[in-house]
Amino acid sequence: MELATLLPLLEFTDDGLKYIGAGFAIGVGGLAPALAIGMMAAKAMEAIGRNPEAQPQVQSSMILAIVFAEAIAIYALVVAIMIGFIF
Repeated sequence: MELATLLPLLEFTDDGLKYIGAGFAIGVGGLAPALAIGMMAAKAMEAIGRNPEAQPQVQSSMILAIVFAEAIAIYALVVAIMIGFIF
């Protein structure tokens, strides 16, 4: 395949940059909640290991915090879909 036939595929267009932006939005927007959920679960397991009697309180607080962190990922997904299809 010649380079001249590939050059039109490498052009920066508005559609291409739009999809790169959508991918970047969901990538960054999914990374932060994933790290937060991992850290919360690790600390909850550590707390339950130190005080097993507090397991119901720790578990309910952890689930509530995970829901809030996951909401941020859903917001990022909505933004990425809006960038990809609407704008």
